[in-house]
Amino acid sequence: MNLKVKHGITLVLRWLIGVVLIWAALGKLANAQDFLANLYDYRIPLPGSFLRHVAVTLPWIELLCGLAMLTGFWKESALALVFLMMMFFLAATGQAWIRGLEINCGCFGTALEKNTFLGSVEFAFFRNLALLGMTGYLWVEIRRGSHSYPIVAR
Repeated sequence: MNLKVKHGITLVLRWLIGVVLIWAALGKLANAQDFLANLYDYRIPLPGSFLRHVAVTLPWIELLCGLAMLTGFWKESALALVFLMMMFFLAATGQAWIRGLEINCGCFGTALEKNTFLGSVEFAFFRNLALLGMTGYLWVEIRRGSHSYPIVAR
């Protein structure tokens, strides 16, 4: 694959991940109580104080990572955090799906998710899997060093 095509692919993937993260963060920040309730719905055996901490900090981490993905700053750190978040999200949605929990994923905090397939843990699982794959591809490309990590389209 030629270098120009790789630049284009990495730029599109980086912006796509950045927009998704910012969208998710803003939805959670706007509906913090709903997000916390969604966390409890997953029935993960973690202390309530930890889940409250997650409800407060996760949207800000998503927002910062999303901005980093869009701008290209802190690229390796942002990619590492996004990869870890996607692994956690994949585990959380996967366990909810396997257990047959009929819950909204709570990923974006929007009415679009409520009681629709787009908000189901099944859809969220595959969306997280796709985002994990995109993040992994970007990580491999940056570590390979075969080309620069573009900040703007060329």
